[in-house]
Amino acid sequence: MRLSDEERQDALDVLSEHVRTGRLDVDEYGTRSAMVTAAKRVSDLEPLFDDLPSPRPSALLAVPRASTAVPVAGPPAGDSALMRFAIRFAVPIAVVVAIAVFVLTRGRLILVFALPLAVLLITGWRRR
Repeated sequence: MRLSDEERQDALDVLSEHVRTGRLDVDEYGTRSAMVTAAKRVSDLEPLFDDLPSPRPSALLAVPRASTAVPVAGPPAGDSALMRFAIRFAVPIAVVVAIAVFVLTRGRLILVFALPLAVLLITGWRRR
């Protein structure tokens, strides 16, 4: 069944409620809300709400929930807390290391300041 503008707005309101209650972070809300806005059919909304409890959009209340959930923009499975910490603080640590190496070599290794840039590009680092 095709979605109406009112049903899409209801789905966005439900996502906002999940952000307010702490079930979704802002990045995940952005991803899911873009998918809601682009959704044409009720079936397009199902994977966006499969891993969330009530409230659910009114368009999905009449639709039985699927037994298999489609993963939506979250941390990869098996991603440990230590790994998330390391990735989150990789760039600041690289900056400190670059400054320390620069000072200890008395300015001879000025290219060491490429290290934070390399870490930034490798990790896809974002401030959270």
